[in-house]
Order: sequence, then C-alpha cells, then structure tokens
Amino acid sequence: MAAELSQSMLVAVPLAPLAGAVLAGLFGKSIGRRGAHWATVLGVLVSFVLSALVLKAVALDGARFDGTVYEWLRLGSLKMEVGFLIDGLSAMMMCVVTFVSLMVHIYTIGYMADDPGYQRFFSYISLFTFSMLMLVMSNNMLQLFFGWEAVGLVSYLLIGFWFTRPTAIFANMKAFLVNRVGDFGFILGIGLLLAYGGSLHYGELFAQAPQLAKEIFPGTDWLMITVACICLFVGAMGKSAQVPLHVWLPDSMEGPTPISALIHAATMVTAGIFMVARMSPLFEQSDTALSFVLVIGATTALFMGFLGIIQNDIKRVVAYSTLSQLGYMTVALGVSAYSVGVFHLMTHAFFKALLFLAAGSVIIGMHHDQDIRNMGGLRKYMPITWITSLVGSLALIGTPFFSGFYSKDSIIEAAHASHLWGSGYAYFAVAAGVFVTAFYSFRMYFLVFHGDERFRHKPFPGEHDDHAEHDHDDHEVHEPHESPAVVTVPLVLLAIPSVIIGALTIGPMLHGGFFADSIVVDEARHPAMAELGEEFHGAAAMALHGLTTLPFWLALAGVVAAWVFYLRRPDIPAALKARFGFLYRLLDNKYYMDWINENLVAPAARGVGRGLWKGGDVALIDGVLIDGSARAVGAVAVMSRALQSGHLYWYALVMIVGVIGLLTWTQWPFLTAMMAGRAGV
Repeated sequence: MAAELSQSMLVAVPLAPLAGAVLAGLFGKSIGRRGAHWATVLGVLVSFVLSALVLKAVALDGARFDGTVYEWLRLGSLKMEVGFLIDGLSAMMMCVVTFVSLMVHIYTIGYMADDPGYQRFFSYISLFTFSMLMLVMSNNMLQLFFGWEAVGLVSYLLIGFWFTRPTAIFANMKAFLVNRVGDFGFILGIGLLLAYGGSLHYGELFAQAPQLAKEIFPGTDWLMITVACICLFVGAMGKSAQVPLHVWLPDSMEGPTPISALIHAATMVTAGIFMVARMSPLFEQSDTALSFVLVIGATTALFMGFLGIIQNDIKRVVAYSTLSQLGYMTVALGVSAYSVGVFHLMTHAFFKALLFLAAGSVIIGMHHDQDIRNMGGLRKYMPITWITSLVGSLALIGTPFFSGFYSKDSIIEAAHASHLWGSGYAYFAVAAGVFVTAFYSFRMYFLVFHGDERFRHKPFPGEHDDHAEHDHDDHEVHEPHESPAVVTVPLVLLAIPSVIIGALTIGPMLHGGFFADSIVVDEARHPAMAELGEEFHGAAAMALHGLTTLPFWLALAGVVAAWVFYLRRPDIPAALKARFGFLYRLLDNKYYMDWINENLVAPAARGVGRGLWKGGDVALIDGVLIDGSARAVGAVAVMSRALQSGHLYWYALVMIVGVIGLLTWTQWPFLTAMMAGRAGV
C-alpha cells in the first residue's frame, strides 16, 4: 500500500521560504543583515529537507498526493483552487529547486556582503523560491499560472536589482515585455482548454485528452488540441528562452551573479520545460505541435551555441550556454522523450548553477572584472574555483561518466530514433552542437585559468563591471585571490552531483517507473523512448560505449580546437575574424534580432499602440462614449430647459398640439380611408 503524504508538510514546503522573504523584506532594517540571511537561509533549508523527505516517500514508498488545499472560488462546475499534485516529476523538481536555491542563498552571503541592498536581495531570492515551488507543486492551471507570473515578476525585480544602472533597467524591462508576449500565448492555451474541457484541474483535463483531440478549431481544419498545445508552448518559448523569444536572457546578466545561477540554471528558465512535460498527455495527441516544439528547440540548441563562441563577458558565455542547453531539453520534449528532457533539466541545474557561481567567484577574485580576455593563469591563484569550473565544464560538454553525459547523450539518441517531421534536422543540430558547446566552454576555461596572466596589463580595461557600487582604477593591478569559504563551499557541494547524479538516477528516471504516472507517451506513434530502453544496459556500460560514439569525438575535437586557438596559436582567431568579418559581425550582432526588435517590431508596436490610444481610447471611448454621452445629456437638458419655461400659455399650446397630434395618429386610418373614398367618387 502506498504511503500517504501529510498535507501540512506539503504546505510548509513553499511557506517556509515565503516566511523568510517576508521577514527579510518587511523587517530587514530591524533584524539587520545577519537576521535577513539567517531567516531566508533557514527557510529554504527547511523547504529542502521537507522536499527531500517527500522525494524519499515518492521514490521508495510510492507515496502520491493530489488534493485541494484551499478552494478560492466555485462557478458552477468550475472550481478555482490552490492544490498540490505530488508525484515523481514534482518531487524531483522540488528537490532541485530547493537545493540550488539553498546553495545560492549561502553563496550570496559572501558575494553580496558589501551591497547596500543586502536584505532586499535575500527577500527577493527567497520569494522567487516560493513562487517556483508553487508552480511545480500545482495540480491545476490557475495555480500554475500564478506561479508562472510570480517568477516572472520577481525575476523583473532581480534583473533590475541595481536600478541605478540604465542597462539594468533596460534589461529587466526587456525581460518583462518579452515574457508578456509568451504569456499571452500561454493564457490563450489555458483558455482554450478551459473552454473545451470545462476544467482547470490537470487530472480532469488529461482524462479528456482523447476527446479533446477530436475537436476542430472553429474556422479552420486544425485540431483544437494542436492550437492549444502550440499556444501553451509559446508561453514556454518566452519563459524558457527559445528562438525568437530568447533575446531577454543574455541581457538579464545585468543582475547580480547569484540570480543568474538561480533564475537561469534550475528555476525560471526550466519552468517551460517542466510545463510541457507535465502536459505530455495533451502534447501526445498532436504530432504537429510536437514537430513545432522539435524544430524550435533544435534551432535554439545550435544557433544560440554559435553566439557563445564570440562572447567575452564570462557570464554571457554561460548565459548562451544556458540557451543552447534549453534547446536540447526542448528537442527531447519534441521527440516525446519527456523524461529525458526533465532528466537533462535536473543534471543541467547542478552543473550550470556551478558554472554561474564559479563565474561569480572569478569575478570576485578579479576585483569585478568580467572580461575573460583580461584573465589567464588563475589556476594557481584560485584552485578551488579552478577545479570546480573544470568539473562543470566537463559535465556541460557531455564527458562520459559525468552527469551531463547521460542526459545529453540520451537526447541525441532520442532525436536519432524519432520519426517525427523535423527529427533529421534536430539530430544534426544537437550533434553539431556538441562540438560548438565544447569549443566555447573550453575557450572560456583556457582563457580564464591557463595561459598568460593578462590581468597584469589588462588589454581590455573597463568594459565590464558586475557591481553597481564598485569603483576602481581599471589600470591598477590587483592580485587575484581565492574566494572565501562561504562562496567556495557551495561550489564544492554543486560539483559533487555534477559528477555522480546522472549515473545514479538514469536507470529509474529514464528506464524505470519513476515518471510512470507523471509522463504519458504513446510508444506506438513515438517510439524514441522504447528504442532507448532496448539499448540501455546500465550506466557504466553506457559511459564506456560513449567513448566510442560520435558525440564524444566531436566534444574532444571542440576541446582540442579551443586549446590550439587560444593557448598554442592565438593568432588563428584574429586571422579568422579578419577573413570572415561578415560572419563575426552577424554573430556579434546576435543575428540582428535585437536590431529587428528595436527598429522594426518596437516602432510597429508603438504605432499600433498609439493608434489604439488615439483612435480607440481618445476618440471612441473618451470622445464618443464618455464625453459624447455627457454632451448628449447636456443637449437634452438644454432642450428640456427651453420646453419647461413656466408660462401657462406655453403649456396650454403644447397640450393642444399634443392632443391634435394624438387624435391625428389614432384616427389616421379612418381619415385615409375617407379620402380614398372621395377620390374614387
């Protein structure tokens, strides 16, 4: 018999970080800096411990929970509620979110030690954790949308945390607006499902999936389920930064480094991946929607990786890596390998959070210089940061026996096994992306930790600065130093799962029953997972076989190419840049998508908005409906005032005219007949 989960314990999981956020945000001045970080760290620690207990109960004892915590509103048969759905998918996400958040909270104590907004920052990141937990624990579309919008709102606050910087304000507004585009599609998808399914509850909607798949969208020959799933995925494109709604994520690096790890590794950007996996019973009904997901993911995986090659800001290199890896996850979703997608979500959360936090440690050691061209030789000055960065980089490129290998290789094999339209293009994209990922990852690694100590003369001074309040002479030589323990301990704790978590969990998560009741796959139509299961013979055998496969040799070629280009022959990149200047400009301008948005899309949107304002708001609503109705009432009042003169003779005249008019109207048929009779005579 399956064990039962306590509702009070589940409620405590999101409420613990919320309590810390309230204490740090409303009473930050009273409790001080220590009080703020202790309140939020303890809140997230409690949440992590409870999440781990939930995961244990779900994985080992078969515990499940799907129930209402609070009923907000009932309209006929429609129920709006706060409710939790706890199964393998949500339990895994709860642990990943709370563990990475806990590491970020601890890391922040050292990283933000001198920032005047210390308490405010802790309040924001704890509130973000609460919002993400509400999203992943939800059992209905309403709560999912609440968490979806809440993480968007808090990310807006975090990206613009240093609000005195114009670039930060531009970045958070850009993130907010781009996500609104995606969210418009998301809410349309929810509305369609509500209109045709009559419910917001996951279980009730999923039970109707076969019937919903027969409905035709009015005025078209498209299936309603196809339109709804594409609308839902448009929301995921915004939140999980898929082409062309990816443009906000690189600019979000304007926020402090800890939020780069929290938002862009394990939480906000993976919300779209989680949502599509949760909606697998719906997406399985439409091959068209799956192919759309597949092509978008493949394009993101390859073309965003190219942009990472020419980045010089250490955080932006990792940011474009995040974009590319999100594309890999989306490819897995598109070929119905949902469990592989969320498996890569989990492994990626650890090693990408590690790489972001290691980048922050480098920034601290370099006295807030973020340009990798000003670094070099940091290995002997920052040994812990160096070795953990190497571990994260090896996991990222899919080195056999590291966690990233098991998930990334599974995605490539799933794309190869799929027969959906677009799967050939997707396989090429994810395979070629292996070389690209290895090249830009180890370009950054070699430029930062090996080679000449360029920080002594800084060939590119003053281009980057992670701290708004930081002020120093860019020409002054600072000796690099290892970060304090409060920064390096989270790096070590994240490095451990970056190595071992893939091998430990690939069996139950991909080829066992861990996601059996969370994810639905029609294996007859989408056989990718079935073929992966036939070829799996254990984690060790998979890693050993991986040493002989194409992805391994592509990754090795990327590492060797980066070593040659940036350590042995640094003149080659400069020569290539000069020879292929047009290609460099294309990448440097990010395929001109920002230019298109700022010079074509934004003016068009402003024109439409101005037209709606002038024509709709000012002319129609104000001019006709509001001011026009007032003028009409005034005109009637003027006429009435003329008629109501107070003179008896005027009233008598009106009465006589009225009586004559009334008699004429009532006797008109008789008069007409009489006149016609006389005319006939």
